[in-house]
Amino acid sequence: MSAQPGQPVPVIREMQPADLEAVMSIEMYAYDFPWSRQIFSDCLMAGYPAVVLDGASDLIGYAILSAAAAEAHILNLCIDPDYQRQGFGRLLLDYLLDCAIELEVERLFLEVRPSNVAAITLYEQADFTRLGTRKSYYRADEGREDALVLVREMF
Repeated sequence: MSAQPGQPVPVIREMQPADLEAVMSIEMYAYDFPWSRQIFSDCLMAGYPAVVLDGASDLIGYAILSAAAAEAHILNLCIDPDYQRQGFGRLLLDYLLDCAIELEVERLFLEVRPSNVAAITLYEQADFTRLGTRKSYYRADEGREDALVLVREMF
């Protein structure tokens, strides 16, 4: 992770409803087909582990996990494009992995667009493996895009 000289190190903290405006700004900047504010609100209301990476002056990214029984699913992990490729994605991913361990999760799943090579590289470096493909999972400019399903065995 890199921090600019003289700037505080970003802090991971619980996502609050007051963060949703900044979260939505990042979501809309990062994705052609962003989640709605309602989806984020629903995740918070459901009590899903949801965190933001707070850079003091602005949010750098966020992540949301869903866990049930011995399995968990990374629902969203996003870094503001202006802060990508600086180790912040790995920082949030490591936090989610620690959460999964605390929740005694045996398997952690996620979906990722095959076109998102940087994210696939991040996940594979964190010992995720390809489990399969969900056909036509994501909206795309022309039709739909498949999703790669990745899994990490935690124990």
